[in-house]
Amino acid sequence: MQEFSAQNLPRHVAIIMDGNGRWAKKRGLPRIMGHRQGVKSVRRTVTRAREIGIKYLTLYAFSQENWQRPQDEVSLLMDLLYDYLEKELDRLLKNDIRLTTIGDIDRLPNRVREKLLDVMEETKDRDAMVLCLALSYGGRQEIVMAAKAIAQGVLRGEVQLDQLDEALFSRFLYTKGMPDPDLIIRTSGEMRLSNFLIFQGAYTELYFTQTLWPDFDEAAFEAALKDYARRERRFGKTSEQLLGS
Repeated sequence: MQEFSAQNLPRHVAIIMDGNGRWAKKRGLPRIMGHRQGVKSVRRTVTRAREIGIKYLTLYAFSQENWQRPQDEVSLLMDLLYDYLEKELDRLLKNDIRLTTIGDIDRLPNRVREKLLDVMEETKDRDAMVLCLALSYGGRQEIVMAAKAIAQGVLRGEVQLDQLDEALFSRFLYTKGMPDPDLIIRTSGEMRLSNFLIFQGAYTELYFTQTLWPDFDEAAFEAALKDYARRERRFGKTSEQLLGS
């Protein structure tokens, strides 16, 4: 698509998929129906991102805090995740998409974790796009985990404190090897990051939409990308400096 040129296309888009429950409530349906409809939005968004040329797409699928939800809902969400992984493998392979994940996946049920690892292994050599699922993920927890790993490295003599900078710190995060997100989209009208990519999102452009996640379609995704394309990313510099560079 001509309007999404390499110059104005985000390399990494991350999405906080919010509003499944409210979508179902508005229709007098059980919450699980909103989650089921949300899976369809995932499929649409992944497909469109691949078509447009997004290189990295990260979806906030299940947070650390989500474990506090009613057990029945958590179990149903895990079942949906398993079904998605099972059904999407062929589509990922066909579209040259590599699946990866960030978060404490050891907390996932065994069959879900094993299916996730299997799909990641099957797609590890695909390189047109990386689809990253944030599962049992929390931004603050990730930073604490990285700090502990660095401290252990210092004690073992593997890390020198005087060499510690942002780049070195980033190598201890779940997202090591991935670029920071250029654009974070949040659906449903909420205007907060909810513990998502706290460190990585320091200079990320934010886009909030009233659209509930199950209603988030190709047009809504493209609207976010067009809004991003109109922005000027200065990273602390002035507009004049950017023009002169």
